[in-house]
Amino acid sequence: MSELLATYVLTHREDEDIDRKAEQIALGLTVGSWTDLPQLKQEQLKKHKGRVVHVKEKTAAENGFIQSELMIAYPEANFSADIPAVLTTIFGKLSLDGKVKLVDINFSASFKRSLPGPMFGIEGIRKKLNVYHRPLLMSIFKGVIGRDMADLKEQLRLQALGGVDFIKDDEILFESPLAPFEERITEGKQILKETYEETGHRTLYAVNLTGRTFDLKDRAKKATELGADALLFNVFAYGLDVMQSLAEDPDIHLPIMAHPAVSGAFTTSPEYGFSQSLLLGKLNRYAGADLSLFPSPYGSVALPKEDALGIYEACVKEDTVQQTFPVPSAGIHPGMVPLLIKDFGFDHVINAGGGIHGHPRGAIGGGRAFRSMMDAVLHDVPVEEKASSCPDLKAALDLWGRIVEENEKTNSVL
Repeated sequence: MSELLATYVLTHREDEDIDRKAEQIALGLTVGSWTDLPQLKQEQLKKHKGRVVHVKEKTAAENGFIQSELMIAYPEANFSADIPAVLTTIFGKLSLDGKVKLVDINFSASFKRSLPGPMFGIEGIRKKLNVYHRPLLMSIFKGVIGRDMADLKEQLRLQALGGVDFIKDDEILFESPLAPFEERITEGKQILKETYEETGHRTLYAVNLTGRTFDLKDRAKKATELGADALLFNVFAYGLDVMQSLAEDPDIHLPIMAHPAVSGAFTTSPEYGFSQSLLLGKLNRYAGADLSLFPSPYGSVALPKEDALGIYEACVKEDTVQQTFPVPSAGIHPGMVPLLIKDFGFDHVINAGGGIHGHPRGAIGGGRAFRSMMDAVLHDVPVEEKASSCPDLKAALDLWGRIVEENEKTNSVL
């Protein structure tokens, strides 16, 4: 019998019988009561009954509370093969029952075959760009409210000339008469064609897919017809199942970039909601995200390092589906590149907004500063030596400094 394993962290009083609580969860989310049922009913329902796999005390909390880890197995015969059914079964009413956090889900091999995973993933996106041996660099449109197509096209052109690999819409750039969705695709495609002919460097553009849920597929199909490079998608405003339906549609053959907007409401509490690695890592990946954005451990909206690395690991570890590109974001500048590469390796996307647009030499200088810092790290060239031959990198370091680990013997700017 196939089972799904759900792992929870419960915050509870030291005197609470947590073994009894675990058994109540296993029964309450499956067959309900058990001991009061006649023997015949118990036999009939046995294949549907949840079971406690383990109960482990994790850490002491404050004010007489402790945290325990529970793992409960749920028969997959209980639910249909879709993520909403899973979440409703294992965390629906339980999420309303005190301090409970869902930290992981292990699906059976048969269930995972019903999930699409990324259509392109790390390998497919690298193939599109023909870039294999370094992190990718992404930049963002900034100050989009009230801007028209002429302004956005100029932003696009300057960022591409700076050598970035990806440019994405801001997540709050919705349909607007000043910059319509379809025009952003067609005009952006022409700009990037021109910059490619000028520089020989290919840049992809992710357009923000927005609107009413039941209109999204038609808009995504139109984007495909118009030759869009990729879709940005605010997955947690719409739902994982919506993204999965886009990823599975054979007429929408585009990489999907999952934005974490709204996810903080589900993940930031240590006592409630979902773990970061589960929601932004594993579930995003299984539901079809080719790229998953999340706050880095050292930017302006920083995650604890353990959480950021947990998302990264869930995106890239060996699995039956393709890898999702991890995209640490928020407050990234060129001085962080050595630490980003140390922590996240080559298979991630460095995502910069202000670190590109706020450069003293403009967006072109910002992109070149990032690329120069990447070259220094990848070719083991001292940063000071590289900056002496690259004015763009020197200007960036003069403005923002360099972020280093505490044990590295150099000046750090925090």
